[in-house]
Amino acid sequence: MSKIAYILLCHKDPDAIIRQAARLTAAGDYMTIHFDASASADDFEKIKSALSGNANVTFAKKRVRCGWGEWSLVQATINAVEAAVAAYPRATHFYMLSGDCMAIKTAEYAHQFLDENDADFIETFDYFESDWIKTGMKEERLIYRHYFNERKYKKLFYGAMALQQKLGIKRDLPRDLQIRIGSQWWCLRRQTVEKVLEFVRTRRDVMRFFSTTWIPDETFFQTIVPHLIPQDEIKSRTLTFLMFTDYGMPVTFYNDHYDMLVSQDYLFARKISPEASDLKRRLGHLYAASDVEFQISGEGPGLFKFLTGRGRIGRRFATRFWETESTLGRERELMIIVCKKWHVAKRLLEQIRQVSNVPAVEYVFNEEDAALPDLGGIQATIGKRTRHRRALMRMLFDYFETDRMIVCMDPGNIELLQDFATDRSKTRILEIECNFSDAYLVGHALRVGLAGEQTSSETMERLLPTMRNDIVFESDRIRDADFGNLTRMREKADVSENAKALAEFMSLPVATAWDIANTKHLFAD
Repeated sequence: MSKIAYILLCHKDPDAIIRQAARLTAAGDYMTIHFDASASADDFEKIKSALSGNANVTFAKKRVRCGWGEWSLVQATINAVEAAVAAYPRATHFYMLSGDCMAIKTAEYAHQFLDENDADFIETFDYFESDWIKTGMKEERLIYRHYFNERKYKKLFYGAMALQQKLGIKRDLPRDLQIRIGSQWWCLRRQTVEKVLEFVRTRRDVMRFFSTTWIPDETFFQTIVPHLIPQDEIKSRTLTFLMFTDYGMPVTFYNDHYDMLVSQDYLFARKISPEASDLKRRLGHLYAASDVEFQISGEGPGLFKFLTGRGRIGRRFATRFWETESTLGRERELMIIVCKKWHVAKRLLEQIRQVSNVPAVEYVFNEEDAALPDLGGIQATIGKRTRHRRALMRMLFDYFETDRMIVCMDPGNIELLQDFATDRSKTRILEIECNFSDAYLVGHALRVGLAGEQTSSETMERLLPTMRNDIVFESDRIRDADFGNLTRMREKADVSENAKALAEFMSLPVATAWDIANTKHLFAD
């Protein structure tokens, strides 16, 4: 059976470290701690004193002063790994942790998982071909030597790099290595760790290269492991569940995230809030438990994005000046059908097409594969369509050679509705109100990835009210916007009422509108 040696890099909160070490070693596993040499000496002494009687805890022989983005983080890891390999010959796996991590599975589950998966778990993506680095420097991390910490000595950091650029001083990458990148939170088998340590001792050229690389904790192990281990023995993923916000900051988990966390296909999670005392308590008890069955799903990132994205739509980016200053044309009429159930709007649109020659496009700002003509590339992605919304509409008017056009939108597109409503053209909006059963919402959550087949009933019960409230919120925002030409069809209304709204929206005879509104199964799911 597997035995895990946890490699813990930390610099604060001695009480939490003591509890974490006691908890993780109680199941027979091990831990090696590297406590930052620049942190409080009193805190370090407190940790050593409290854990001195625990034979399954040891400390890195040499502590280093760690700085974000520096080689020191890799060196601290190597020092801790060397101590763990020497102290615990029975350890089969070595798992990187931080003080902000907590187990989200039982020890029993973790051991069985590693027994069944004979592989190294470490993200290893091609440095240059992948999009792992979203913003900031990329090639510059490698080809220039970095002697200063960007956060502490910003002027020196960028000054040194600018000087190298000016003098044309670039260094070659190690010829026999493919540089790779990924998360620093890995789990490696003993034989892999021993090969890495041997590589560290013999390849001083590679060590010199990475020692002046910027943020090497995202590249060193990620590059070395695939160089030493066959690809089919590596799973390019982390076993630690972590997410990042739109702004690149780590997501922090709180007390109400317990059910979501334990249902993810990971063994640990970071970051756990220091204030999440109940979450820490429950996860602490969980690790020591036996015979716990987990319903694994992968809805975590999607659910987080959904729950935290409310209220930010349309507020992150200002409208571009060329969009606000342009117009669709005074003589033109844009008719917008707004409906949360896209299939209902599409069904209505199909009936309108049969009695009207008004051109119509469906969810052009919501569906990547919306049926659009070639407009020179502006139609290529939803992002481009949204950024150049008015230009897109003008081009569609020109393409169809019309002054009247229909487009479908989701109620969440409030910023688009507001933008078009302020245009010099005439904008009409038809909102379609639908009923939403619990069964429909469950199906919707599955379709959009907010939930999985194994999502627990408890999680789903918490999710449904949030989804329902979100739909109401979107509809309320449309009402609060006070659009001038807004009409409404409702699933609960009779045909005559809906026909009147449709006739006003499209300037149709009431009889024609009645035939459309009377379409069988118009609102059916």
